[in-house]
Amino acid sequence: MSDLGGANFWGGRTYVRDQGPTWLDNHGTQRHLAFTRLDDGGFTELLEWAGPGGPLVREERTVAARPLGEAWALDFAFTLTNLTGAPLTIESSATKGRAGAGYGGFFWRAPGTSVDRVTLPGDEQAVHGSRQPWVAMSGTTPDGRGWTLVFVQADGDPWFVRVADYPGVGQALAWDTPLTFEHTLSRRVVTVVADGRLTAGEAGELASAVTF
Repeated sequence: MSDLGGANFWGGRTYVRDQGPTWLDNHGTQRHLAFTRLDDGGFTELLEWAGPGGPLVREERTVAARPLGEAWALDFAFTLTNLTGAPLTIESSATKGRAGAGYGGFFWRAPGTSVDRVTLPGDEQAVHGSRQPWVAMSGTTPDGRGWTLVFVQADGDPWFVRVADYPGVGQALAWDTPLTFEHTLSRRVVTVVADGRLTAGEAGELASAVTF
C-alpha cells in the first residue's frame, strides 16, 4: 500500500498531489511477530505494520496452496486490525490525482521476461479498473513455454492491471476514492497457476472452480 494512515508501505517515492512522485520521510515497516500455522500446505502469520509515528495495524496473513485440476491455486487472505484507536485511511496515487494508479493491496508481479503477454477476458484497457470476479494474464517464456494466471476475488474491488509496460495484477483498495476503516479490513484473492496459454473460456472454467 502506498499510503496507509500517511505511511508508505509500497516503497520508493510517494505521489503528492500537484507535485508528483516525491521522496518523503514516511516509509513504514512490516515486522513479523509469529507463525500460528506453518506446514507444507501454507502458513498463517501475524505481522505488525508501523509507520514513522508507531504501530498502525496488526495483520493476520493466511497463505495456502492446493491442487485445482491440472493447475494449482494460491489462496491469499489478510485481515488488518486497526491499532490507532481512530479511523484509518488507505489512499493511492489515484486518490491524489494520478488517474488509473489506484494500486494498493494484493499484488502479483509476473515474469517480466515473458513475451506476447495478454489479459483476459479483454485487453488491458478493458480489465484495468474493472470489478469482475476474475481476470487472467498469460504469456510465453523466452524458451517458448506458455503460462496463465487466473485471479479470483469475492470482494468486488477494482483490478489494477499492467501488461504492456510490465506484467502485474492486483487489487485497488482505493481506486479513485480513499478507503477508511475503523476496526478491521479483510480481503482474499485466489490465484490459479496453470501451464499453457488458456482461452477466456478455459480461464473462466478455472475461476468457476475456485471456492471461497
